[in-house]
Amino acid sequence: MITIIDFGAGNIGSIQNMIKRMGGECVISNCPNEISNAQKLILPGVGSFDHGMKNLKKSNLIEVLKEKVFEHNTPILGICLGMQLMTLGSEEGDEPGLGFINAKVKKFQTENYKLKIPHMGWNTITLNKPSRLFDGLPVETSEQKFYFVHSYYVECTNSIDILASTNYIREFTSAFEKNNIIGMQFHPEKSHKYGMKVFKNFIEI
Repeated sequence: MITIIDFGAGNIGSIQNMIKRMGGECVISNCPNEISNAQKLILPGVGSFDHGMKNLKKSNLIEVLKEKVFEHNTPILGICLGMQLMTLGSEEGDEPGLGFINAKVKKFQTENYKLKIPHMGWNTITLNKPSRLFDGLPVETSEQKFYFVHSYYVECTNSIDILASTNYIREFTSAFEKNNIIGMQFHPEKSHKYGMKVFKNFIEI
């Protein structure tokens, strides 16, 4: 059973529908007791970094999430803002992040009028290391299309944590993986067949 964390910062219905479509079972919850019993977790999110962290605090979810991740090694998938919240912090705000991964969130900077911010639309990823999350996807990078919407990007301190990279304005970390901790800057729930495969693989971990 996958528990999708509802902390008021994301469109979670599409994630729930995608998991069910892929044959998985999931619940949506903001209850610390329910989350403490979860077998797998998804931390979604859209919006600002500080808003997301304040909502997690308000819902009394930070400590239970740290316990699940660090003590119980529960698989957790962060999506978009959820990925960013797993880092140490963001240039977007002042709140400290969850600290699941040694990384910082930075704002895209560009003087090229052709490259708009936010980075929005379809883009490819380049895998930096093998992962069960991307089993069964095309080997050719040009065939792997994922949907992005973000103005800030993750920069990992340790290159070994980088699962995938993407080029837009600069090369940035589009996915990281460290043991049970996985983050994806793109939206797999909006990425059609490749996103479906990612969810299917997460279900089967």
